[in-house]
Amino acid sequence: MEIESSEQAIDEGLYSRQLYVLGHEAMKKLGSSNVLIVGLKGLGVEIAKNVVLAGVKSVTLYDPEPVKISDLSSQFFLHEEDIGKPRATVTKPRLAELNQYVPVSILEGELTNDKIRNFQVVVLTETPLKKQLEINDFTHANGIHFISTDIRGLFGVAFVDFGPHFNVTDTTGENPLSGMVAAISKDIDGIVTCLDESRHGLEDGEYVTFSEVKGMEELNDCEPRKVKVLGPYTFSIGDTLNFGDYISGGIFTQVKQPKTISFKSFREALKKPEHLISDFGKWDRPGQLHLGFQALHAFTEKNGSLPRPYNELDADEVLKLTKELNEQCEEKVEISDKLIKQLAYGAAGDLSPMAAVFGGLVAQEVLKACSGKFHPIYQFFYFDSLESLPDNVKFGEEECAPCDSRYDGQIAVFGKEFQNTIANFRAFLVGAGAIGCEMLKNWAMMGLGTGPRGAIHVTDMDTIEKSNLNRQFLFRPNDVGRLKSECAAAAIAKMNPQIASRIISHQDRVGIETENIYNDDFFEALDVVTNALDNVDARKYMDRRCVYFRKPLLESGTLGTKGNTQVVIPYLTESYSSSQDPPEKSIPICTLKNFPNAIEHTIQWARDAFEGLFKSPAENVNLYLSQPNFVEATIKQGTSSKEILEGIQNYLVTAKPLSFDECVTWARLKFEEFYNNNIQQLLFNFPKDSVTSSGTKFWSGPKRAPDPLIFDPENETHMEFIIAAANLHAFNYGLTGETNREYVKKVLSNVIVPEFTPKSGVKIQVQENETVPQASTDENELQEIISSLPSPSSLAGYRLNPVEFEKDDDTNFHMDFITAASNLRAANYGIQPSDRHKTKFIAGKIIPAIATTTSLVTGLVCLELYKIIAGKNKVDEYKNGFVNLALPFFGFSDPIAMPKYKYHESEWSLWDRFDIEGDLTLTEFLDYFKKNHELEVTMLSCGVTMLYAFFIQGKKKEERKNMKLSQLVETISKKPIPPHVKALTLEMCVNDRNDEEVEVPYVRLVIRK
Repeated sequence: MEIESSEQAIDEGLYSRQLYVLGHEAMKKLGSSNVLIVGLKGLGVEIAKNVVLAGVKSVTLYDPEPVKISDLSSQFFLHEEDIGKPRATVTKPRLAELNQYVPVSILEGELTNDKIRNFQVVVLTETPLKKQLEINDFTHANGIHFISTDIRGLFGVAFVDFGPHFNVTDTTGENPLSGMVAAISKDIDGIVTCLDESRHGLEDGEYVTFSEVKGMEELNDCEPRKVKVLGPYTFSIGDTLNFGDYISGGIFTQVKQPKTISFKSFREALKKPEHLISDFGKWDRPGQLHLGFQALHAFTEKNGSLPRPYNELDADEVLKLTKELNEQCEEKVEISDKLIKQLAYGAAGDLSPMAAVFGGLVAQEVLKACSGKFHPIYQFFYFDSLESLPDNVKFGEEECAPCDSRYDGQIAVFGKEFQNTIANFRAFLVGAGAIGCEMLKNWAMMGLGTGPRGAIHVTDMDTIEKSNLNRQFLFRPNDVGRLKSECAAAAIAKMNPQIASRIISHQDRVGIETENIYNDDFFEALDVVTNALDNVDARKYMDRRCVYFRKPLLESGTLGTKGNTQVVIPYLTESYSSSQDPPEKSIPICTLKNFPNAIEHTIQWARDAFEGLFKSPAENVNLYLSQPNFVEATIKQGTSSKEILEGIQNYLVTAKPLSFDECVTWARLKFEEFYNNNIQQLLFNFPKDSVTSSGTKFWSGPKRAPDPLIFDPENETHMEFIIAAANLHAFNYGLTGETNREYVKKVLSNVIVPEFTPKSGVKIQVQENETVPQASTDENELQEIISSLPSPSSLAGYRLNPVEFEKDDDTNFHMDFITAASNLRAANYGIQPSDRHKTKFIAGKIIPAIATTTSLVTGLVCLELYKIIAGKNKVDEYKNGFVNLALPFFGFSDPIAMPKYKYHESEWSLWDRFDIEGDLTLTEFLDYFKKNHELEVTMLSCGVTMLYAFFIQGKKKEERKNMKLSQLVETISKKPIPPHVKALTLEMCVNDRNDEEVEVPYVRLVIRK
């Protein structure tokens, strides 16, 4: 059934982060798709939650079964008072709250073909195999997209059938590659050479088109040409013999080609399965689980229920059925009795983390069915996390039998004793955003921290914004403006009332400044720390704290459809900070200032202009007015002092507006300066026909020759710049703004713009490594500026309003200014302009996000959490995960083992240190290491404070040697040690017994109990 685009406008405020994953076209297709979800236990509701958040046209639920106590193990929208009521009936209103744009309804009566034909996508969970086959026969023949999925304890399966002809418009979701061309040969197989040794990144068989080619102009906007890769910087594009001679320029752009996939029906695929491998370390399992899951269906059909937890007779019967099915196969599979019996033992289990993994995965498949964006699963996907089972627990039928508990689904897999261990665990969650919300939901379902010793601490200093609601599912529209940590804690207390008294919400940023709150006592009481952060600095800080307190750390992150998980275990693995991603490629300053060649350059320039016009000068004015020694301190900064003081002079004296009209005048003059005068000066220094000393054209390669802009009040972008700049300038001064265009045009008609004449002797940076001589700052000039400034006392209480950039408010002129400023500069340089949506993405450094990836990633993290709770102590029992739901791709690896170092005969790692009790004097400290470790300390520091060095002589050395180390730290740093600090962290340089410098661990010196 083809899905047409919906014309309904997309709420960009709500779907902002998801739009950067899917794009507007795919989002419109979602808005035309009706989805049916059958079965509303934990897995069904996870899928429904993610699909509703994504914004399909409608979601219909089918599950007339009554709620059981065991459903509460993973179904977060059910409460104890719902027991006995139909699952769909009680779930519907709670799902509907997630997204006002998505109607949620219930399908009543029997599940017939006539009812199914009204949907574009059908998802089956908890459905007997015979019924799945019957429904798929109909959907496959009628163009309805079909997905079936189930979780059984620590095992799960998903099957996808999108029909015999399914079109994928974009298989990867990556931005099309593009690059600048240096040369194109005129040949039977024309060769394209890229500029400046920049790798093209293309692969054989991909397609490209061209723009801005001079000479060989037949290539501009040509039909996509097939690429043959010749090397990292060259590729061929077929016959160019009949084209003009290549002169210069050109940009190649990759063209995504649609792909048609032919899916087998479920009946056919069962006999000849094709598997997407979930873990290459378990490559032999999909074939076995394919038979094992069919055996579970056969067992259930025969016995009326799934195998009883850890019942040997039931497990043996499932194994027998599996082997019988294997005998009927053309290609036999080697069966592991142990694996199939483990599948049977826990099949009655229902785990929230597994529901989260498959709920995210399958919901993404639903979105693929609706939109044609990203490559679907082809066709079976089996996954297990058998290694999450504890090694030291004695499993048995009695231990894992249901006990009328909301955790019966988890007890069926892990047993009552381990459930008790989970309940008495103490966890700290850092961040209550998208990952934090999903993590807390999983923890509430698991019963983490609900016991008498247990606790969950969660911190987040952010408040809820509208754009959060699309993926941070614990929040509702009426929560906007409230603290995330408080709302998240309250939401999961409703999901599981047992957690209400055990969860403590904090609003404090983690960092050095809050170590009085998150102090030694706080960390020492924890069993695990879980990061749900969106920035590397905070992650590294928490990593250091976990290494110091030797606490396990669970780390994860998402970027659109990509996700990763990392486990950090004391004395086993490296830490988060041990490995680092390569730094982001920065834009050279000369490119930004004078030679942009891509829209990214002009957007960054506009972002810098925003800070330089509306934030920094206002902040400097306020510092001048509030800090008595501001001028003296600024002069000491040297070369930048004149620029800062001139800015203050402009904003307080020469260009201080008294009315909005004057703000319009200021904006008009800024337009002239940026888009005409500066360009004229650049072309004066480097005319369009200039050549370099080597005889090549100056304006060639990445350098695009600009043209000055002539202001036109009828030009939309010109006016957008004026209105946004004038209103932001007015905000700086507390003046009332104005958006009436006719009024602004009237003011502009009276503005006198001075004639500009380019100056000789102006230095312009051409190369990144080239230093432009700084104009010497004349002392008299500086004094003249300073003397022109009004005294702070004459402006007592007066302050400007600096503008803090906020990308998500469409009424504050921030994105209006940056979009207009960037596109005007793009017009100067002949660069294709960008719409507001893309500009916001780049200027706001937005991380694309979608609920499906977040759900899956947190499920994987919680599967690792089971292992931490079980106390597993081998590296290969843990897994770091890497997923990309767009491809789809799953990769798991053992965490990297901690690196080991050595001094003398002692081996150590990042988890080791010297623990010393008592506040020693410096001499006692030096003697301690000489006597006990045969190490001569040559330098000793505490943070940035140098306490001792071998070269310190005379009086200073004598004064220090008998001082207590705590006293020494306070004396040298001129700061008291805060009362919450129990121990000092000391770093040493040492020589070994052979007088060779060796690396050793840090020292933890306990100075107070």
